[in-house]
Amino acid sequence: MGAVSLLVGAGELSPADVLETLRAGPGTSQPAIIVWDMRLTRTIVAAIVGLALGVAGALMQAMTRNPLADPGLLGVSAGAGLAVVVTSGVFGVTAFLPNVWPALLGALVVSLAVYAIGFGAGKDSHATLVLAGVAITSALTGIATGLALIDPARFNTLRIWMAGSVQGRDLGTIGQASVLIAIGLLIAFLVAQPLSQLALGDDLARSLGVRVGATRVAGGAAILVLAGVGTATSGPIAFIGLMVPHLARALVGPNLKWALAYSGIAGALVLVTADIAARLVIWPAEAPAGVLTAIIGAPVLAALARGALR
Repeated sequence: MGAVSLLVGAGELSPADVLETLRAGPGTSQPAIIVWDMRLTRTIVAAIVGLALGVAGALMQAMTRNPLADPGLLGVSAGAGLAVVVTSGVFGVTAFLPNVWPALLGALVVSLAVYAIGFGAGKDSHATLVLAGVAITSALTGIATGLALIDPARFNTLRIWMAGSVQGRDLGTIGQASVLIAIGLLIAFLVAQPLSQLALGDDLARSLGVRVGATRVAGGAAILVLAGVGTATSGPIAFIGLMVPHLARALVGPNLKWALAYSGIAGALVLVTADIAARLVIWPAEAPAGVLTAIIGAPVLAALARGALR
């Protein structure tokens, strides 16, 4: 899919032109800018963000034991997204790293609020948690959209990002995001085994030597880093973390480490494919990749919700 992504997009370049431009390397010519600065960077962004969201979704479903859990549905992405909108649109912070820390804080605050509402009544219900997440996500999305409408000139550059776009990132930003995502992935895979043992129950897990509290904190930190950095990089992209873990578990079974690995690979493939489709669906214009994942993910959510609530 990466090769296809380099061949598709704005600009009239034949496959031979693309190959020649890749051989020649980066430059200031129009083909070089299209291939190296536009298509290649957005392909890498789609891959690393899809990887991060896929692993975050699989980890979140394992931690909550909820097949409907997803960073986009449970408010993690919305909290990170609103924080970036405020820091960028209100305070004028445009650099990537200064926006990451508010994104992580926003993701943390909203996650705690969703869990407090979802389990506040003492009901361990899949539906209650998801409804709390959807309600808060809708509210935060409305606030972000309202801010953009109040001052269109200031928020104009954020509009495409708010729809979930993988374009417009330079190699420096990609490198910074990759390092942070790699840290989140390392934490996720380190916590996979003890988290699998937690599925047996807290008492049995403790008897096996699992530090229950530390495991949950580490798992939550991995989710916040992966979802928060992914959102700061490409904007809120929904349903990747919902769809791909189910596909991964269908292939590898309940082994969480393999489920995380396959979820990451599938997440990268799905988002790269969605971005390719987004370039073609309204050709010669381009749609944000997040629009395509929403179109695909909505019926998947309906089907999963129907199965979970039976």
